[in-house]
Amino acid sequence: MGAVIDNEVVTTRSNQDVFSGILQELAANDGQIVVVTSDSRGSGKLVPFGQKFPEQIVEIGIAEQNLVGVAAGLASAGKKAFAVSPACFLTARALEQIKNDVAYSDNPVRLVGISAGVSYGPLGTTHHSLHDFAVLRAINNIIIVAPADNFETEQAARLSAKINKPIYLRFGKKPMPLLNPCETSFEFGKGRIVREGDDLAIIANGETVYPALQAAEKLHHEHGINATVVSMHTIKPLDTVLLAKLAIDTGAIITVEEHGVYGGLGEACASYLLQHGYKKPFKIMGIPDEYTVTGSQAEILNHYHISKDGIADAAIQLLKTI
Repeated sequence: MGAVIDNEVVTTRSNQDVFSGILQELAANDGQIVVVTSDSRGSGKLVPFGQKFPEQIVEIGIAEQNLVGVAAGLASAGKKAFAVSPACFLTARALEQIKNDVAYSDNPVRLVGISAGVSYGPLGTTHHSLHDFAVLRAINNIIIVAPADNFETEQAARLSAKINKPIYLRFGKKPMPLLNPCETSFEFGKGRIVREGDDLAIIANGETVYPALQAAEKLHHEHGINATVVSMHTIKPLDTVLLAKLAIDTGAIITVEEHGVYGGLGEACASYLLQHGYKKPFKIMGIPDEYTVTGSQAEILNHYHISKDGIADAAIQLLKTI
């Protein structure tokens, strides 16, 4: 099977920009929507929101634990609260509040982790969120979503405003291409197939889906290898139906994520496959168990082979084990 998508870059907006625009659109028609920020209006692209809806935004300052606590209180009073903060701080400093005030208390707070992964680049390990999937996966009653492109971001923002459950949305900073301009279907907990092939499956999320797609195109054109590429935007609940199908229909599986190799998308997939009897060559691509090298986001990801060439090379090596 060959590629089924148009691989041209048709947009240059960051997912954070798209999220801000959708939130303004929703707030114009729904006075219950409230944004809570931790001195992160600028980095969250929410300055226009604050100017248009001053009665629907709460500035907490750099106090993430208060951010989540206030958002939980607003949610318990019927507000549709979006708590926006850098992912590295939101899911570390305020983890107890996320666990108890949001998840355990079942308050439908929309936790929005911005500048996630290694988006902060040279600011270093203190500002990287390579642990957020792992710690949140260990907490009951929270949906975890990392949209890949502007389409998934728009759909995730709209859906999160509708559902009445705790949810974590993870966004990076860089402009992202549309993976499929004709796509119309999106559902939490359902992986999105952006390319079809039967030699292997590359399962990615967030900003790593695009280099995974580029790698699949390289494998096809240079080596005659056809790969399925899946945007597994929802890590929890995981689309195990699709995962099982990929294990049956393809020869090997690679997972790719802008997260530590421990506790994220890769280990979630591996755990399901092994416990349900699927035995296929399998590789997790992510940030290894070390403090990251210094550099821009692109330089860091390239260093760890989370790139078109790096993913393609890993696929070739994995297929040699069959």
